[in-house]
Amino acid sequence: MKTSIKILSLLFIALFTFASCSKDDDPSDNDLFIGKYEGPISFSSSNEGDTDVPRKDGSVTVTKIGDNYTFNFSDGIPTLSNIEMKKGDNNTLIIGDGALGTITITASTLVIAYTTDGRAWTANCER
Repeated sequence: MKTSIKILSLLFIALFTFASCSKDDDPSDNDLFIGKYEGPISFSSSNEGDTDVPRKDGSVTVTKIGDNYTFNFSDGIPTLSNIEMKKGDNNTLIIGDGALGTITITASTLVIAYTTDGRAWTANCER
């Protein structure tokens, strides 16, 4: 009997772990989210000291805590951080504070077209 309970407990824990890490998990529905999206990315800047990255295949790791998103790009592209999107909102148009752009994130896609302070990020990625 004890063996059966242990096996059922381990099965339940494994099922819970797989369900919580699903690729069908929409970041807009969670307060905590980490996911990696892959596809074409690019970066350009008119600022000295910044290195342009032409459009190429790469990845973007998305971290969400509460309503704040951080987008960590591969290939030496600077990180976009503290992008605020309200819970349940997975498409944001950003206008203000010198920033202009749109960010759309779902369980399977990430699209970024964002410009601020002479710097521009783009991504069209899938998970």
